[in-house]
Amino acid sequence: MILSLGLAVLAAFANAGSNVLQRRANMTEPPELNLSPKLIWALLHRRDWWAGLTLVTVSFLCQAGALGTGELAVVQPVIVLELPITLVIGGALFHSRLGRREWGAIALLSLGVSGVIGFLSPHGGEVPSGALVWAVGAGGTAAVIALLVALGRSRHNDVRAALFGAAGGVAFGLTAAFMKATTTELPTGFGQVFSSWAVYAMVATGLLGMFLVQSAFHAGKLVASQPGISLLDPFWAVAFGVLAFHEHTEHGWFIALAAASALAMAAGAVVLSGSPAFQGTSGRQPHPDGLSSADARVGS
Repeated sequence: MILSLGLAVLAAFANAGSNVLQRRANMTEPPELNLSPKLIWALLHRRDWWAGLTLVTVSFLCQAGALGTGELAVVQPVIVLELPITLVIGGALFHSRLGRREWGAIALLSLGVSGVIGFLSPHGGEVPSGALVWAVGAGGTAAVIALLVALGRSRHNDVRAALFGAAGGVAFGLTAAFMKATTTELPTGFGQVFSSWAVYAMVATGLLGMFLVQSAFHAGKLVASQPGISLLDPFWAVAFGVLAFHEHTEHGWFIALAAASALAMAAGAVVLSGSPAFQGTSGRQPHPDGLSSADARVGS
């Protein structure tokens, strides 16, 4: 359990660093590239985007290790800590000061994460072997993603960023479920892993999630896109852990306390998402998203 939680925290730190770097890379690209493969091609020419991709890879490896040693419903809620960590990194990078509001929200979110894990106390469970369970889960997830993207395409700027970010979070939640299925093959050897359908499903949904997140970062402010990415990823994965993997949780009042903790997580995320510091405001000439024009050119 300790190893699993430690790896999950490292994954959250890596995700946070990636969020800041990739948003900075996206913000100077022309708007007509949104939700287009040409956006990825343009980003391939930016050093800061590659640095963010490197951190995504580190996060992926840490998350895979965490899922290999712990339950899905334990690991994924810890990943939500990337939201306050993003705030801290953004504040340091863009010289914005954290006040009582920000630190209070960080404490609330952290306590919420701890409460969800502690009160639910998920354990046991097994990866489903039936094709029907995966078909229903993956099909339902695809329908939700398609709906969010369709709604986002008809909106502008920050609303679009929020909806695309939510779609990316849902895709990453499904990716975590496939990742958990993949890690169960590790004891039988790497050859068995690469002969499993789950590893290819994991890669496909991971790439889809990455594409949606890049589109979210490009469409609007980090403050708009990040809550959906950070919150829907663990919530969708936890739902898979409990409903599909049949991970066991506590009952009775523990469920109510876990629900209250989840509300605390959401409240902390909402407070952070409205923080001026989260947008990286600096004392120089402002740029959309709180970056100066000089900051935006770094890494291009």
